[in-house]
Amino acid sequence: MNILVVKLSAIGDVIHALPVSYAIKETFPQARLTWAVEPPARELLVDNPYIDEILLFEKKKFKSFGGFLKNFKPLRKKLRDGHFGIALDLQGLGKSAAIAYFSGAPRRLGTCNMREMSDKVCEPVCGPNANGHIVERYLDVARAIGCRVDEVKFPLVVSEKDETIAKELLVRGGVPAGADYAVFAVGANWPNKRWPAKYYAALSDWLYDRKIIPVLVGGGAVDEGIAADILAQTEIPPVELIGKTSLKQLAAVLRGAKFALGGDTGPVHLAAGLSVSTVMLMGPTDANRNGPYGQPQNAIEVSRTCRWCWKRACPKGIDCLASITVRTVQEKISEIIGKGIM
Repeated sequence: MNILVVKLSAIGDVIHALPVSYAIKETFPQARLTWAVEPPARELLVDNPYIDEILLFEKKKFKSFGGFLKNFKPLRKKLRDGHFGIALDLQGLGKSAAIAYFSGAPRRLGTCNMREMSDKVCEPVCGPNANGHIVERYLDVARAIGCRVDEVKFPLVVSEKDETIAKELLVRGGVPAGADYAVFAVGANWPNKRWPAKYYAALSDWLYDRKIIPVLVGGGAVDEGIAADILAQTEIPPVELIGKTSLKQLAAVLRGAKFALGGDTGPVHLAAGLSVSTVMLMGPTDANRNGPYGQPQNAIEVSRTCRWCWKRACPKGIDCLASITVRTVQEKISEIIGKGIM
């Protein structure tokens, strides 16, 4: 049996879908599993012992008419050569449904609430967790093809080389070997998923006073700008690793942390997948669906009546997460790592 999983992006979404690979191979060890993914998230799948082949979908090559004509036939051939019996569209969009369709798989399944007419191509699975956490919604699709889910496992393999690089980055940045540190994922794609820089700065100084070194992670110009704002408002600058790690090196950094903190974004979901204590600050998205998996008690949601709006930017012009105070986060941290820290 050949199975195709289509989960293209984003980082957090691909992390949430990783347990599907484990569930499939635990139930059907002889199955050949191929995963279609876009370049930014590909690294998360490398060396996963439950994935036999990674099929790279480079969306930018299909944006122009000429690019589509040039790249469609090779992609379709690669899909057909897989001789798939089952395709699982965990993305639920037009592009992912097209990949599932052109795979030629006679059985095509997806999740509830599919968009862009993808439910006309793949049969939506509305399982017992249809209103639960997104990880369980993906696993419901695996259950629908007969997978047992005895254990929810996030297969993330970090090489010794990446472990070594991560340790070197921490030491060079100012975290001595053996020192306690915490990770702040300061950015997010949605502006209203970002906690204010001045709050991170205050929390950073508070942690330094308690012998815990704050480490900033993320990537891109926006995150670099947020980090600069944080550094400008701290008494002791936190360690800044924005854009300095690969995803696997970031995983290595997270594994050694006392806890991770941030909004509903990829690095924070990566921390939860690694079973690191994870404090997630949430407003436009809800913890029931997107909170730190396995740690619902560590999600802090805004008290606004307009929370869970699922909008990238607040139509009211409100700084959504600003209502979550530094004190509230300090109290949550003290619950995680010891009451004496307050």
